Amino acid sequence: MVQKCLFPVAGYGTRFLPATKAQAKEMLPIVNKPLIQYGVEEALEAGMQQVGFVTGRTKRAIADHFDISYELENEISGSSKECYLESIRYVINHGIFSYTRQPEMKGLGHAILCGETLIGNNPFGVILADDLCLPETIGGEGVMSQMAKIHEETGCSVVALMEVPEENISKYGVIAGEDIGGGRYQVSNMVEKPAKEDAPSNLAIIGRYILTPDIFDIIRSTPPGKNGEIQLTDALLAQAKQGKVIGYKFKGTRFDCGSVEGFVEATNYVFENIYSK
Repeated sequence: MVQKCLFPVAGYGTRFLPATKAQAKEMLPIVNKPLIQYGVEEALEAGMQQVGFVTGRTKRAIADHFDISYELENEISGSSKECYLESIRYVINHGIFSYTRQPEMKGLGHAILCGETLIGNNPFGVILADDLCLPETIGGEGVMSQMAKIHEETGCSVVALMEVPEENISKYGVIAGEDIGGGRYQVSNMVEKPAKEDAPSNLAIIGRYILTPDIFDIIRSTPPGKNGEIQLTDALLAQAKQGKVIGYKFKGTRFDCGSVEGFVEATNYVFENIYSK
C-alpha cells in the first residue's frame, strides 16, 4: 500500500493577489474548509497517512492548520461551535505531518525532488491542492484511492487524466498512449504545455500522481525544460519510455482552483451539493 503523499505548496498564488500577499493560497477556503484540507482528506482516505509538505517562507499557516490550537479549543469547548472542528480534528488525529522547504521556484519537478527527504525509497502520492477533486457521490471513492489500486496492481507510476477542450490544451501536460481499457492508458509520450497543433491528444494530466521512487534519480538528471523549469512531465517521460507509466481517466469532478473562475465554481458546487446537505 502507498502510505506517503507529498504536497508541493511553495507557490506564490499570484493569480489571487492581493488575497495571497500574506497568506498561502492553499489556505483559501472552499466554503468553510481550506483547499489544502480537501487534499489531505483525499490522501487519508486512500490510506496515505504520512503527509509531507514542500513549503516556502510564507506558508507557516499550513503547519498551524494541521496542529492543535489549545486557545481555540479551550474557548469553544462545550459550546455549539465545537462541532465545526470535527473534520480538522479527524485529520490531525489520523495523519502524520512533516515539512521541508523549496528554497526557490524551479518547477514542479524540483519541488518533488525537494521532498525526497520526506519520502525516502518508497512509492508516494502527489496532490496539487489547486486541483480540487471530489468523488462522484458524497462519501464515494476519491481519485487517489482509485489510482492507488492501479499502482498496487501494476507497480507503475500513475497519472490522473481528463479530456480538455482544444483551446485549453496549452495549459497542461498532455499524453499519448494506448487505451488498455477501464479508463487506463499505457503512456508512450508526454508533452508539457504544447500548442494545440502539437498536442498528441486531448488527454491532459491533472494534479494527481502516484510515483515510484526512481523518479528522484530521473529528476536529478533532467535538464530544465519549458519556461526554464525542471518539469515533472519530462522526468515521467523517461519512465513512460520504459513502459512504466499508466494514465487513468478518473471518476469524479475536478475544479481548477488555481484560477479565480474555477475557485468560484468549486465554492458554488460545494455549497450547493455538500455543505447545504
